[in-house]
Amino acid sequence: MSAVELAGRFLRFGLVGGSGVLVDMGALYLLHDPKRLALPLVTAKLISAQLAIFNNFTWNEIWTFADRAALKPGAGARLARFARFEVICLAGVAITVAVLTFCVRQLGLHYLIGNAIAIGVGTAWNFAINLRWNWAAPRASGA
Repeated sequence: MSAVELAGRFLRFGLVGGSGVLVDMGALYLLHDPKRLALPLVTAKLISAQLAIFNNFTWNEIWTFADRAALKPGAGARLARFARFEVICLAGVAITVAVLTFCVRQLGLHYLIGNAIAIGVGTAWNFAINLRWNWAAPRASGA
């Protein structure tokens, strides 16, 4: 993959991630805000992150990695990609929850600012692993 192709794919991944940030932040606000549902911060974050994972998988599948998804079509292949995406993202969620908790409890940042920082930290992990494992380019067969 050329540097230009990689940059374009990362840009699409970033835009999808941006939509996920909106889903995550909106859900986190509704779930955690004392005037809304007032769930505990970590519980609210886990739910908001799962909603963002669903959002991001859908857009990555049909846009960011559509060319690679088309190489293995069908519901079974899509379900396998979603399962891998979930595992990758849950590891990313563990990273973001740790960063969020650190930002709020140790640095005294507002939870939404801490969440934005945490999402940024998890983005590189998610892209690199998804690119190499979940939507990996087909390997050229050595003749």
